[in-house]
Amino acid sequence: MADFINPDGFRSLIAGQPVQDTHARAAAADRNAQLTKPPGALGDLETLAQWYAGWRGDARPRIKAPQIIVFAGNHGVAARGVSAFPPEVTAQMVLNFEHGGAAINQLARAADARLDVHALDLDRPTQDFTQVPAMTDAELTAALTAGWDAVRVDSDVLVVGEMGIGNTTSAAAIACALYGGPAAGWTGRGTGVDDAGVDLKTQVVADAVALHGGQGDGIETLRRLGGREMAAMVGAIARARLNRIPVILDGFICTAAAACLEQAVTGALDHCIAGHQSDESGHAELLHKLGKTPILSLGLRLGEASGAALAISILKAAVECHSGMSTFAEAGVSGG
Repeated sequence: MADFINPDGFRSLIAGQPVQDTHARAAAADRNAQLTKPPGALGDLETLAQWYAGWRGDARPRIKAPQIIVFAGNHGVAARGVSAFPPEVTAQMVLNFEHGGAAINQLARAADARLDVHALDLDRPTQDFTQVPAMTDAELTAALTAGWDAVRVDSDVLVVGEMGIGNTTSAAAIACALYGGPAAGWTGRGTGVDDAGVDLKTQVVADAVALHGGQGDGIETLRRLGGREMAAMVGAIARARLNRIPVILDGFICTAAAACLEQAVTGALDHCIAGHQSDESGHAELLHKLGKTPILSLGLRLGEASGAALAISILKAAVECHSGMSTFAEAGVSGG
């Protein structure tokens, strides 16, 4: 169970999180230099494998237990008409996840990953953040705790995703509040709203940031502008760090939530990589602000952990090459 009882307790916890095992990473780099290939021939796969080894504390790791968690929550701001779909779709999609009919179910199976789905008080949306903070301290703590407790300690890589009508508006508001700039630069089409819908979303984001911007750190920004599913992703990402479980970030919404952690504690996302760059407006800039280079760029904007789930296979391939290949000495090949 989570070792915090309020947002300040969570802040204290993430401030003391473990760092990468530099000895394991150095040993992984040494092994990489001896593998039967020209130096640097596997490009970014080599970097990924060494990063993973450092966080797992093992110079020759394997990935055997990937976990994908999809959190779902409803947003009060959806009542402003910012989405092409009604809030009821959130619960309907949760049922689809549970029955195995969504894209993420197929992608999880393809990656041989465990998929868990957590619906968070869908009958009780957050407050409309153009009027008041989205969540109370207690509601934020409950959502952070739900994410924290959802992580399996035997997982060796974690992907978190979301479902929640209205949450691209929330993500845009968070990004705008954290990094500034015009609301239009962070606001996209989300579920496919038309030009008038984008204009409405942009105004909603601008109004929200005018009300809540500059009111505290990233965790406070999450409380004021986020959703339960976003806070749960933050809790899960933080728990993964405690257990040295590397994390693959998903799209715009996941990345915006994660940015709240990084703003609160510099380096809080060092155990995370970006699974992909989505087609949602603002995601590329958000990744740039966080210094994260995406593994994939396939024009996805589905959410529900889909892009990050695809990236599991790339990370697995990197680790398999690193740990499974022979060194020059082992293979009896000259030139090592």
